[in-house]
Amino acid sequence: MTRDHDQTTHDAEDEDFGPFGRSLFEDPSVRALGRVGVVDVGSNSVRMVVFDGAARSPAYFYNEKILCGLGKGLGESGMLNPAGKIRALAALKRFSLLAEGMGAAPLTVVATAATREAKDGPEFTAQVLAETGLRLHVIDGDEEARLSAQGVLLGWPEAKGIVCDIGGNSMELARIGDGKVGKRVSTQLGPFRLQQVEGGADKRRALIHRVLTSVQGQIKSEGERFYMVGGSWRVIARLDMERRNYPLTVLHEYRMPTKAALDTLDWLEGADLNMLRGRTGTSVERMELVPLACEVLRELIRVFKPSEIDISSYGIREGLLYEQMPDRLRARDPLIEAARAAEQTSARLPGSGKALYNFLMPLFKDKSKDRLRLIKAACLLHDTTWRAHPDYRADVCFDNATRANLGGLDHPGRVFLGLSLLHRYKNNRSGTRLEPLFRLLSEDEIQEAEVLGKAMRFGAMFAAGDPAEAGHLIWKPKKRTLDLQLTKLGAGLFGEVAQARLSSLTQALRAKGRVLQPVDDAAP
Repeated sequence: MTRDHDQTTHDAEDEDFGPFGRSLFEDPSVRALGRVGVVDVGSNSVRMVVFDGAARSPAYFYNEKILCGLGKGLGESGMLNPAGKIRALAALKRFSLLAEGMGAAPLTVVATAATREAKDGPEFTAQVLAETGLRLHVIDGDEEARLSAQGVLLGWPEAKGIVCDIGGNSMELARIGDGKVGKRVSTQLGPFRLQQVEGGADKRRALIHRVLTSVQGQIKSEGERFYMVGGSWRVIARLDMERRNYPLTVLHEYRMPTKAALDTLDWLEGADLNMLRGRTGTSVERMELVPLACEVLRELIRVFKPSEIDISSYGIREGLLYEQMPDRLRARDPLIEAARAAEQTSARLPGSGKALYNFLMPLFKDKSKDRLRLIKAACLLHDTTWRAHPDYRADVCFDNATRANLGGLDHPGRVFLGLSLLHRYKNNRSGTRLEPLFRLLSEDEIQEAEVLGKAMRFGAMFAAGDPAEAGHLIWKPKKRTLDLQLTKLGAGLFGEVAQARLSSLTQALRAKGRVLQPVDDAAP
């Protein structure tokens, strides 16, 4: 599968991949991605996703999945599951009609291990075309690994390590780094395949070990980060959250140290899976595959010794979207692009985020690149929930940041962003239902988020337009002094509310503050 790379020359303003370069949203080649529909016909599930908007971090306009079990029993019969074929065909007919109604046609449809390996795969592909008009692109294991790895890169531009995508009938591994996909290997370690292995757990364990040892000889990985794609891995991660009483149940960028993953695998061996299924909202069909996926994960840890296991909600479907992106959109930061898109559509004054960020920069000159991108994102999002009821606006801000579909944002980053936006609307955070999430941050990070929030709270209301027209901040961290130098316009704008909010910011900084009146240019 290939794509046409847009080689259009862009001007110097486009060279800035920060949040305030020229927007790409009006570019025709990017607007062509306004509504993109993709379907993944997998061994276990058939899913349609319609992506909406040109943001680098995809917005899910529509998402529907049917657990068809198309590849169940394939290893034994060599044929697609008859009942699965009926369900998959019905789902594809529905998806085709939905896409027409949403303006997302034509759909891009890929079929993976079950369809490519089944004797009746070509017959099924022809039937789908005849009855739905959808053309199934049956991809090989190498291409499946590449597209899945591209999906991870969509969410993690800086990702470096090994992508491991488990499906019903296969498991693919791919090396990623420097924004590129490297060596790929496809195996038959999907749970449906493992169900067909005779001889019990010992025989399965020997097979899994033999296959993974062979893959290790090709991938040559030890001590690297593993990015896990696929429903079975996501269920294991959700169960890990349950065991640890983890406060944020967002699976994307959930990180498990190897020791924690092994502890969860041990815990699951004696757990009541039916009870856990109810507590975690896992389907019966998915849960029945979890014990086999656990066997694979345990051996994978033993053979590859990953430094960390990270869960990706992005996979082959996002990889298909990434495939269609022009290079200059790929190069953008997914978090910043999502924040920009939110500001464009939801803020009262689109563009105010840039002005606010510039006004507040004196407070954050010494911050790292990673922290500055969170500060940029917060400024872009600071006014996007203004329609919420004032009594709940702070909580809505926090929920949006911590639970929204945002790429390039780990869990502590989500809570930092959410807490700063909470303080954009509220001075006090104590007593909120959100307090359990604060434990994902250190005390210093909590303090930083409070300062950022209170700085936005002051700057956003200081002037109706650009706060820099009303004054500028002078921050001396060693002396712990914060001065506000007013302009003539600012002298008229600096009322009681502004004074109170500036005072709150000064207290959060643990500093002394002064307000400097405008300099009279006519004075001798």
